[in-house]
Amino acid sequence: MMSSRTGNVHPASLPQDADLVRGRRTLGDFELVFCSDGSYLLDGGAMFGVVPKTLWQKRTPADELNRILLGLNTVVVRTGQHVVLIETGIGNKQLPKMREIHANQELLPASLAAAGVRVDEVTHVINTHLHFDHCGWNTTLHPDGSVTPTFPNARYFAAAGELEHGRLQLERDAVSYLGPNYDPLIASGQLTLLDPQGTGDFTPTDPRLAATQSLPPVTIQTSTEIVPGVWVEAFPGHTASMLAVHLESQSEHACYIGDLIPTHHHLDPTWVMGYDLDPLTCIAQRKRFLAQAIPERWLVLFTHDHQVPAAYVEWNEKGKPVVAG
Repeated sequence: MMSSRTGNVHPASLPQDADLVRGRRTLGDFELVFCSDGSYLLDGGAMFGVVPKTLWQKRTPADELNRILLGLNTVVVRTGQHVVLIETGIGNKQLPKMREIHANQELLPASLAAAGVRVDEVTHVINTHLHFDHCGWNTTLHPDGSVTPTFPNARYFAAAGELEHGRLQLERDAVSYLGPNYDPLIASGQLTLLDPQGTGDFTPTDPRLAATQSLPPVTIQTSTEIVPGVWVEAFPGHTASMLAVHLESQSEHACYIGDLIPTHHHLDPTWVMGYDLDPLTCIAQRKRFLAQAIPERWLVLFTHDHQVPAAYVEWNEKGKPVVAG
């Protein structure tokens, strides 16, 4: 078990006791490597919204501060021609108070090294959205206070609507959007903002995407394809512009569904989070996802599951979605 920086001991077993590489598997001609930025702690009530604690604590125990243990899962996709990273964890730029609350471990660089992934060989990085716990290692904070792109040769991708929302710094979720996680990528010319089919009519110099500091125009892409066999699809609800990442090779399909279904404990469409901006949309989008993922046998990749980073899903005898036995 792990002692957090507050001195509290969480009752669950912890990923820091496990290997830095959480697993490998093939998907057709692709190799998937499951890396991790470690674990962190969030309030269980916030993670399960209106679901009573008497129900959710049977699945995942809380500590004395009501926090549950969560994973920070990065999937490395080796296609044969590209090395694609999906999500980059929390990173190393959190303020001391937030580190104390979350007890995060900043393990992704060590995890990638253990997996044999060099930062200079990564060609593409995809963020499902721009919350701090999904894009933190996009950039690295150095001892001299400078912040630089972690993956110097990579193109980074996120939804244009995510950056637009983050720039607003609304009271509801301003704490989740940290400019140092993405502004240096605009400065370096490495960030591409996705606007599928041009639905937001964004332009490279769009004032909705501008920061207070002077930054160059940003690249806008309306195509959903990142590389052959890797593409994104909008699944709103958690945020208005959240993306899922699809992987397909040799008729095998996987989907990194992000915070729409953050863990296998959230497969029930009604078990939405307090963090979700639009719970009703989340429920509808989960149903849409499961209606395709289960019959087509997609491998579901979970972003925050410290126990199950990937699984096939099936309907049980009660008609509920569960991890396939």
